[in-house]
Parts: sequence; C-alpha cells; structure tokens
Amino acid sequence: MSYLEPRGGHPGSRASDPSDAPPPYAGNRPPAEGLTPPAAGRGAPPPRSVPQRSLPQAAGHEGPQTGPIRGGHQPDPTWAHQPTAPTPVTGSLPDRAEPPFPAEPAWAAPTAATSTSQAEWELTTAETIHRGPGKRRAGRDGRPVPQKQSGRAGRNLPAAIAVGASLVLVVLASMLVWKPAFLGVIALASGVGIWEMVRALKVTGARPPLIPLVGGGLLMTGLAWYEGPDALEIGLLATLLAALVWRFSEHKVGFRRDMAAAALIAVYVPFLLSFGVLLVKPDDGPGRVLCALLAVVLSDTGGYAAGVFFGKHPMAPTISPKKSWEGFAGSVTAAAVGGALLVYFLLDVPFYWGLLFGAVISVAAVVGDLAESMLKRDIGIKDMSNLLPGHGGLMDRLDSILFAVPAAYLLLSLIAPPG
Repeated sequence: MSYLEPRGGHPGSRASDPSDAPPPYAGNRPPAEGLTPPAAGRGAPPPRSVPQRSLPQAAGHEGPQTGPIRGGHQPDPTWAHQPTAPTPVTGSLPDRAEPPFPAEPAWAAPTAATSTSQAEWELTTAETIHRGPGKRRAGRDGRPVPQKQSGRAGRNLPAAIAVGASLVLVVLASMLVWKPAFLGVIALASGVGIWEMVRALKVTGARPPLIPLVGGGLLMTGLAWYEGPDALEIGLLATLLAALVWRFSEHKVGFRRDMAAAALIAVYVPFLLSFGVLLVKPDDGPGRVLCALLAVVLSDTGGYAAGVFFGKHPMAPTISPKKSWEGFAGSVTAAAVGGALLVYFLLDVPFYWGLLFGAVISVAAVVGDLAESMLKRDIGIKDMSNLLPGHGGLMDRLDSILFAVPAAYLLLSLIAPPG
C-alpha cells in the first residue's frame, strides 16, 4: 500500500518511499538519495556525510520552501495544518501501554495517512497487552466465557435424564405404534455410531472410509429385516469389500491399519446392532426387545447399587476402576431375577429359563461395557462424542446393548423360538 505525500512535499520524493512508512515499519534507515536540502550560506558544513544536491526551484517561485524537507532540518509545521492536508490517523489507544519501538530518526517526516495493516497491528498489540498472559480468552462481548457446571459424576444430570427418557420413548413408540419405524431407528443409530467410531479412531491415525461403512450399515439393516440372519452375514462381507475397494482408490499409506479399523467398525456397530432388527421381526418381537433392554437396565442398576454399598475388590482396575466383583455379582443377580419375571409375563417362558436369560444378558452387557472402556482408554478419549448432553456420544449408551442384543436373539431362539 502506498502512503500519501503531504502537501508541500518536494517533487523529487516518491509516495511509496519506505521512509514514509509509519511505525513500526519505519526503522533507522539512511535518507533517500537526493532528499538533502541545499546548504545555506558560504562555508556551511555538509550534512552528515550525505552528498549535497540542490533542489530545483519552480519557475517564478521565490523564497524558502514551506513543505517538509528531509535531511536533518525540521520542516515548517504550518504545512500540516493546512485545510487541504489529510488528517493523520494514529493507531494509539487511550489508557493502554504502547509497545517499544525504535526511535524515529530526525530526518523522517510525519505522514498524512497510515495503512490499515498498521492500525490492525496496533489494535492487536494493545489487546494482547490488555489481556495479558495466562488469562482465559474473552467472548465476543469482551467478558470471560463462563465454564459449564456439572454434577459430581462429571455429567449434567437433568440433561442426562431428559435425553435418556427421550431415547426410551422413541424406541417404544417405534415398536408399539408402527413396527417398521423401528427399522429406521436402528438404521439411524447405526449411521451415528459409525460416524462416532470413525471420528474417534482418527486420533490413532487410522482413516477408515466413512461412506462405504455407512452405506454398508444401511445395507445390513435392510437385509436383516427382509431376508434374515444369513443375508446379514452377506451384508457384512459386502461392506468390507466396499471399504476395501474405496481404500484402494485413494492410494494412501496405512492400508492395513485403515482396513483393520474399518473391519472393527463394521462388526462392532452395524452388524451387532442389526440383531435388534432380527429380534423385533417376529409377532412377539416388541416383547423380546423389551426383555433384552430391561434386562440391561436391571444389570446396570444392580451393579451400581451393589458396587456403591459393597464394592471392595476391583474387577478390571486398568480398564474401569469403578467396577468391582461385588458390583458384577449385583448385576447378575438383578438381571437374573428381573429377566425371569420379564420372560415369564411377556413371552410365557418358565422361570428357570428366565434366570439363565437374565444372567447371560448381564454378562454380555458387562463385557460390552468393558470392551468400549478398553477401546476408549487405548485411544485416549473420555467419550466417543458430545452428541448427547449428559451422556457423551451415542456409542457411550450403546456399549452394553451392542453385546446384549445378539446374546438375547440367540438365547431366545432356543428357549422361546418364534411361532
């Protein structure tokens, strides 16, 4: 950006001369050649080893120049107050310390205009000095951003309760009002879970392809609904093949690492979750899904209560320090008793089979919870995402269900075959 030359300047100067730059761009630089005024009188000493050159006078002009003259002499101050001269723009701010700049040499004349970059630089410097080191970044209004408050468990308890109740109502409504809507719930949960897993595994450097995994998840859900478990396995193979082809087309390094991550996601999220579609498909499918989900809830509740009151022996301290063997016993007991009642009243299954059903679901739920905890610790994250307030990510709520639903489908196929 060029700088405007003040009125009265000599014709030998350039508007874009670097010496015209305002601080901090002006430095201790020698004057441009040819800008030294002529010596006055005979025998006057030369000005500071700068070659003398006389400045030409305009025709018909007499008397000394009134414009700013460089070369060690102070210019006539009246030129800056002429009405046609532009108003100088300064970047200084009131009541704020200015950063130290090198001393301006005597030959540097004042400028009548400044640059936008200088104003932005001075404003940024002033804000940095005003804020100071070690302080939190302020919001748009200049005030510090307040930190979010959470409960003792590190979660927003009211939000967690509201989100959990909403999810339960959505699942119940999709099963009881119109059963095919449950297919859409499973498909949506599969897509969100795949997105969270792909996003979380990027921390390790893996880049599993998102698009073929989401498409394969939808394919597996549809095949499980319309064709059954055999077609579900074909959908899994098709998903892995699509991820393989997609990864080949990208021509990037880390092929084995990315394909291992893609295989983990395809099996862990859409394949296991599609067993929920197989579970709800029979005529008494809603009762089967309720037995499985409520058994998981009873397992979590019994384990929490027993761990709080009796927990002394850690179960897996390096994976989940809060889990204890006493809590695990409480999980199995609560799920076994509750599962026996559930399958008896909802599916007309004898109590002893119900006890086995509840115990198996509890073990599967605990294993699923530990598996995701181990995965998150290996990655180095706390939650899969922050999608659900008070819960973290959707996968943080599906960790126990993902292992419990296939176990419920296989076990109920033996003790209470459909039809």
